Amino acid sequence: RASSPLLRAMVENDASSPLRATDGPPLEAILFDCDGVLADTERDGHRIAFNAAFGESGIEEEWDEGRYGKLLEVGGGKERMTAHWNEVGWPAEIPEEGRSDKIMSLHLQKTDIFMKLIDEGEIPLRPGVLRIVDDAISAGVRLAVCSTSNEKAVSNLVSTLMGPYRASKFRVFAGDMVKKKKPAPDVYLMAVDEMGLDKDRCVIVEDSHIGVGAAVAAGISCLVTKSSYTAGEDFTGAKMIVDELGDDADTGVGLETLSSLLGNGDD
Repeated sequence: RASSPLLRAMVENDASSPLRATDGPPLEAILFDCDGVLADTERDGHRIAFNAAFGESGIEEEWDEGRYGKLLEVGGGKERMTAHWNEVGWPAEIPEEGRSDKIMSLHLQKTDIFMKLIDEGEIPLRPGVLRIVDDAISAGVRLAVCSTSNEKAVSNLVSTLMGPYRASKFRVFAGDMVKKKKPAPDVYLMAVDEMGLDKDRCVIVEDSHIGVGAAVAAGISCLVTKSSYTAGEDFTGAKMIVDELGDDADTGVGLETLSSLLGNGDD
């Protein structure tokens, strides 16, 4: 899997390696989702931060694990709050006049709280993430994070949990960079366009059916690593589904695994 030093050396120096061809590596780029993929942030990160922001703003609202799991069917934090209160009724603290501005303010407040959780080490990376990132860097495979979350929060998570060197190898496409969030393919298509990638040489790593929908719509192969909220979802369209990427190079997902998923044929 190009995980040992010997295999990495072979990949870097042998043009006949399965990760390299005469015109470059068949696996050109790995496009990661953030929440649930790089770290299992939803239950113990974003949910906690939303509730803290509500409390600080005098809003009597608390999302338990079950309710938040349901709300994850809506992509994007601002959209999530709007969908919730459209369903249950809006609190007096958020009158109709200026509502969009208040939602924006609440989301920024939530993001600040979330970033403090990251800085304090409350949310670790998922197993196997650093291993695959390091192998990709060694093999010259390009890296990006494509998320519906706030760009500042995603960049902070990558730099804090992976370190500045690894973070320098990532492009981040997140937040409101695109008009339509997942399951629309826009954020992945933006990454492909701005990085000058070949879609047939990219693999997306997602954890939810919404993310798989975005990958399929973008025409890019997708691997799913299940997260705490998404284990029971329908991942139709994914090329491969695993419980986690895995820290063990011998049994976990590797670069050769990802390379085997390339192409548009159905598996």
